Amino acid sequence: MPLQLIPLVSPDAPATAAAPAPAPVAGAYARLTEVFPSLTVTVEPPRHGDGWVTGAELAAGGGALDAFLAWDEAQILREYGERARPDVVASFGLHRYAWPVALLVTVPWFLLRRVPRLPAGAVSFHRDEGRLTAGVTEFACLPDDPAASAPGARVVADEEALRAEVRAAVAGHLEPVLAAFRPRMRRGSRALWGMVTDDVTEGLWYLGELFGEQPRAARELELLLPGATPPFVGGTAFRELTGPRGETLQTRDRASCCFFYTLRPDDTCLTCPRTCDADRIKRMSAS
Repeated sequence: MPLQLIPLVSPDAPATAAAPAPAPVAGAYARLTEVFPSLTVTVEPPRHGDGWVTGAELAAGGGALDAFLAWDEAQILREYGERARPDVVASFGLHRYAWPVALLVTVPWFLLRRVPRLPAGAVSFHRDEGRLTAGVTEFACLPDDPAASAPGARVVADEEALRAEVRAAVAGHLEPVLAAFRPRMRRGSRALWGMVTDDVTEGLWYLGELFGEQPRAARELELLLPGATPPFVGGTAFRELTGPRGETLQTRDRASCCFFYTLRPDDTCLTCPRTCDADRIKRMSAS
């Protein structure tokens, strides 16, 4: 910041109040932004207007959801030169909300073993700027956490109880949002929760790679989503392939379809069940 923008304080001025202590999950969000600068996360109350939308506004449907999906419709037309079906637009929009919002829960859990509770009204999203705000007032942690006595802390018994907190926090935020998206996507509840399962898994799996801890991220995710944790559908579905030099390549099979094939039939996602193992090995080995 230029020096001339720093306000000067008289020596006789009264002492200012001490800055509030950082939120117990703020360090995890700072680390997320550090390794993934296209998404900036700050701990603060939700914002409104000027391009911001909250999860609660999306869950209410109506004009806020229309405007949110208009962004996807315009992006698809701009990037691919054709209009997508309305259900495809809605699928893109839901994925682009659920993927980063799930990180608000999974990244603090992965890095700090702290799980914030973030109802739909506590989060706001600015798509053009790639910014999320998280109004964290409550979080779960383990008994030996130094923040266990902090305001808003809820101590749980063990790691499995903390994993249950992760699942409950993600589901609690996204359940009303899914209800608003469902009529526009023309998909049933199982397909929608399969999409959430994929976004939770692939979001933290990708961030784990950026943190330099992808193998640990995969192990943690397998414990988080073992395959029998409603409303989530299926498990992580990780599996291993053998590369051309005998190396091990980790992949997974998505539980849902993002419908990208409707725009580019020959350009499927790497984890799409439509992508055969030979193509996966070729693409992963090349990268």
